[in-house]
Amino acid sequence: FNAKAARQTSFAAVDIVPVIDASSSSGSGSDGNALMDERDLEVTTMRSGGKGGQNVNKVESAVRVKHLPTGIAVKCSRERSQAMNKQRALTLLRSKLLALERERQERELREIRGEVVVADFGQQIRNYVLHPYKMVKDVRTACETSAVDRVLDGDLDAFIEAFLNYRAGLNQQQ
Repeated sequence: FNAKAARQTSFAAVDIVPVIDASSSSGSGSDGNALMDERDLEVTTMRSGGKGGQNVNKVESAVRVKHLPTGIAVKCSRERSQAMNKQRALTLLRSKLLALERERQERELREIRGEVVVADFGQQIRNYVLHPYKMVKDVRTACETSAVDRVLDGDLDAFIEAFLNYRAGLNQQQ
């Protein structure tokens, strides 16, 4: 209760997510070089099309780079030299592979995270009563304890065990 004798209610949403280190997550480096192994690339050259005079018809300056494991291909015929086109194509391919890796990591994170619940009335998992008496009660499992300080210090074993038993009972019913 607050100073005006009205009940004061607070909600807290806690989101537990593992830290994914970019250098250790399945070979993806921060610059994308770890995603591209030279052996996984198929580089082909061709003559550029369009305007550009006699150079277009004589020199193979266009470059197509294909990443074999993913099948992603990038073609670049913008520059006059083959080396510059190859460098630009590799940069584009690296960008596409990084975007693909980010999508994969986000998908994994969504799977780990599970369902996101809004912190609102009726959505709580546990009630913590600190005044006038002390009690922590799990709404799903009806597990409760008066050792509030221990629970706030991280002793959740009783609640975890009660939830696992609760979840096992749900699985048996289905």
